Amino acid sequence: MNTAVPVVVVGASAGGVTALSALCAGLPAHFPAAVLVVLHIAADAPSLLPNILGRAGPLPAHHPVSGEPLRPGHIYVAPPDYHLLVEPGGVTLTRGPKENRSRPSVDALFRSAAYTYGPRVIGVILSGMLDDGVSGLYTIKRRGGQAVVQRPEEAEYDSMPATALREVEVDHVVSAHEMGALLTRLVTQNFFPPEDNTMTHDEERRLDVEVAINREDSAFREGVTALGRPSLLTCPECQGALVQIDEGPLLRFRCHTGHGYTASTLLSEVSKSVEEKAYQVLRTMEEEVMLLQRLGQQHEKAGRPDEAQGFYTKAREVMASTDGIRALAMSNQRLSTESILMQRSED
Repeated sequence: MNTAVPVVVVGASAGGVTALSALCAGLPAHFPAAVLVVLHIAADAPSLLPNILGRAGPLPAHHPVSGEPLRPGHIYVAPPDYHLLVEPGGVTLTRGPKENRSRPSVDALFRSAAYTYGPRVIGVILSGMLDDGVSGLYTIKRRGGQAVVQRPEEAEYDSMPATALREVEVDHVVSAHEMGALLTRLVTQNFFPPEDNTMTHDEERRLDVEVAINREDSAFREGVTALGRPSLLTCPECQGALVQIDEGPLLRFRCHTGHGYTASTLLSEVSKSVEEKAYQVLRTMEEEVMLLQRLGQQHEKAGRPDEAQGFYTKAREVMASTDGIRALAMSNQRLSTESILMQRSED
């Protein structure tokens, strides 16, 4: 196993194709590290990213197969609906539980790289929404690796890099066009720093469990419920109980089946659920109105006008009470910690 191959892991989301193309354009033909990329994409959408990145620069890019060895000067792109994980000397693809509603997950890739390669890892956060990848980048730093972030003001979507800068002790902040030269310098000049693992025993245990979860092991059997303290919140995906995980400055959650969320993503999902539930209540009430009206019509045809009027009156009362539910559904906003902080700064 070639565990000496340096590893660069890159995460992006919205606006990430432009940034990834600029990064790859700046890498030399003989780049001495393996590059692994996760771009959050829909599970049922074909990915043309390897073709795009292969044309953007001199390095070949492709979707790997599970068990494929890591080679310097190659770009490995996570395929849709699979986590891309780093193993000693190679990669593996899994369909472990989603993180932040995403598979592939930036955090899953970053944690597996930190777990396997420690200080031989460089983590890169590019354009994207919310705070995907920040937990994984924090883990890379705790295991002695280096953290590189795209300059937020030049990113198409600045939330991911801005959150990384706020929550992680980042080593370098550069534009996407400068990143290739920076990564080349870091890999060629000083890539094997002394072991600088600052993780506590509890953090190491949590990393063991979370990497195992992404490898498709049972979250419950691995002891996910012992990674934090019970919360009163439920998983938006499976409605399982969520465990609250305090990770340095970060607040995260996992359910016993393995789904993971940052606090910001969970807030976004919960606020989205408010609108969905409001429309479900609205639908149910309007169906009640339709049924009451048809019962009224039935009694009217049967020559019972007084009874028919009772059904019509009740239908009008229920219809009137839907106004508040409709207003709630239409006025509800999908929240995130970033949107709240931005609104606060504008006020």
